[in-house]
Amino acid sequence: MVFIDVHSHIDILSNISKVVKEATKANVKIISSGLSPKTNKSVLKLVSQYKEIKLGLGIYPTDCLNLSDKEFKEELNFIKKNKPCVISEIGLDLKENPESSLEKQEKRFFELVELAKELDVPVIVHSRKAEKYVVELLEKLNYKKIIMHCFSGNFKLVNRIIKNKWFFSIPTNVKHSEHFQKLIEITPIEQLFCETDSPFLHPDKKRNNVPVNVLESYKKIAEIKKIPLKKVELQIEKNYKSLFNC
Repeated sequence: MVFIDVHSHIDILSNISKVVKEATKANVKIISSGLSPKTNKSVLKLVSQYKEIKLGLGIYPTDCLNLSDKEFKEELNFIKKNKPCVISEIGLDLKENPESSLEKQEKRFFELVELAKELDVPVIVHSRKAEKYVVELLEKLNYKKIIMHCFSGNFKLVNRIIKNKWFFSIPTNVKHSEHFQKLIEITPIEQLFCETDSPFLHPDKKRNNVPVNVLESYKKIAEIKKIPLKKVELQIEKNYKSLFNC
């Protein structure tokens, strides 16, 4: 079996060699994503060191706000030049940032999704406390290679996303989250991925989540859907091949 951790930040972890070794032993494929010019460079370096890690490059909403127009343009060019498997992590955030920043956030999010369309790669989308704005903007952009990361919006929006044929990534804290368990229940498996968001969202509420724990998300999907783990693994691999070119 091959398990896919579609979203992690393992450059933040210590003892990365051990983390990668454990994931490889468990047949876990890792996508590690940047959040800023600094972390994008860190992830790019990791990918050059470990063939087991796939490249995600992006600019987190708060980092988008902190970059000047020149710096933002330079980072767009950096992402384009390095041809990531996915543009991640991008989106909107109204928990860390005031609503007055929304217009600027939306403008830069729009440009990042347009770059993904140009490169024909998926986007992994952050939408904390801004779920409605994110869905509305993505509908205007009319792009289908969309994975909603750790989506915590209401189920009216969940059903809208399902209707749009976008995807959800199920984090490992699904083990104790009724929201994500319900999301699995109502979403077709053809629209699901799994993620750890390492080092965050540990399945047992501990510190320093790691990619090998992505199996917890797979197991919970199998349990809720009442299907064998192997069937979950095969379908998510099929979902991966339908969106990713790496």
